Amino acid sequence: MRQAERALFDLRRGLPILLRQPAGDSLVQAVEGLDDDALAALQSLSGSPARLILSQHRMVALGHDGARDAVSLALAPLPSSRVLRELAWMHGAALPAGATETRCNDGERAALRLLGRAQLVPAAVACTVTPAQNEAVAAEVASGNLLAVSAAEAQQLCESGPGALTRISEARVPLAEAENSRFVLFREGDGVHEHVAIVIGDAAQWPEAVPVRLHSSCLTGDLFGSLRCDCGEQLRRGVAAINAQGGGVLLYLSQEGRGIGLANKLRAYGLQDEGLDTIDADQVIGFSKDERDFRVAHEMLDQLGVQKVLLLTNNPSKVEALHHAGINVVARQAIYGEVTTQNQRYLQTKANRHGHWLHDLLTEQDEPASAEPELLPAPGATSSL
Repeated sequence: MRQAERALFDLRRGLPILLRQPAGDSLVQAVEGLDDDALAALQSLSGSPARLILSQHRMVALGHDGARDAVSLALAPLPSSRVLRELAWMHGAALPAGATETRCNDGERAALRLLGRAQLVPAAVACTVTPAQNEAVAAEVASGNLLAVSAAEAQQLCESGPGALTRISEARVPLAEAENSRFVLFREGDGVHEHVAIVIGDAAQWPEAVPVRLHSSCLTGDLFGSLRCDCGEQLRRGVAAINAQGGGVLLYLSQEGRGIGLANKLRAYGLQDEGLDTIDADQVIGFSKDERDFRVAHEMLDQLGVQKVLLLTNNPSKVEALHHAGINVVARQAIYGEVTTQNQRYLQTKANRHGHWLHDLLTEQDEPASAEPELLPAPGATSSL
C-alpha cells in the first residue's frame, strides 16, 4: 500500500492525486488549501468539470437530514474555490440551486477516506479523466509530477487501521506524578502518526490486572491548560493514579480532537463559540462524533506484553474497543477532571450524547442513567464491570 501512504502526504501538501478504478480514473484534490488556479489546472488536465465531494455528515449539516452516504455534487456554474471552501465546512452555508447530487463512486469515497486519515477536512474536488486527456495524465504520472494510486488500495489502507506499529525509541523520563517512568515511542506504518506509551513503575511488580489509561492527545488542554476541556487534569491524574496502584501504562495517542486533528479541532471550537456543541460542530465540518481508531492501543499493549487490564476511563467505547480486540478488561476505574464554567457544557455533551460515565461528577437533572452496560468477558475471564 505504499502508493496510498504517499497519497496522504501529497494531499496534505495541497497536491492532486490520480485515483485509478475500473470505471475510469479521476483527479482528486482536497478542498482545504484549494485556490482558483489549482482548480482550473485540475479541470484542464482532466478535460472535465470538477465535482464537489462531501461526506454524509456534512450533507446532514447542510440540511439533508436523510443523507446516508457521501455524495458527488455537480455545480453549474462551478463556484470559486472560496465558495467551495464555504460549502465544505462553513456553518450556515447552503448548496446553490440546481446542484445535482449523486452517490459517490468508489474512487470518490476512497478520496474522502484518505482525507480523513490525513486529518484534512473531508471534502474534495474530483474530475473524471476524459479519453482525450489520458495521454497527458499518463505523462504527468511518468514524470513524477502526479501520484497514481488505485482506489481499492486507498480503501484498504483506510480500513486497515494503523497497520503494523514499529517500536522506535525509548528513554527514562521522570515525571512529577511518577518518577519511575519510561517513554516508549511507536510509529505507524504510513509515517503520519506517532504514539507514546508511558510505562510507569517496574513491570515485574505490576498488579495482575495492569492499570492502563488511553489518553488522546490534546495540545490545548494537556500543554496549555485550556479551560474548555478537562484533558490536562485527566492526563496528570491518570499518571498519578497508575503510579499509586503500583504502576502500569498510559498510552498517549496521537488522536487530537477525537481523531480529526488540531486544525479541525480549532475549526470546531469556532463553531462551538457560535453555540454548537462539540458533536454538532464536528458534523458541520464533515466528521462523525468520534473518528478515533483504538486498534492502535491494542497493538501497543500487545507489544508491551499487557493482556489483562484495569482500564482508567469514563468512555464506554474504550472498554468495548479493547474488549473486542482481545484485551481482558477485568474492571474499570473512573478518572475525572474538575468541572468548570468553561468546560461544563463540554462534559454534559460527553455524558448525554457520547454516553460517557460521568454520573458521579455531574449532577444535572438531564444526566443519563448511571447504569453501565454489561460486557461479555474475554474467554476464561471474569469481569467486575
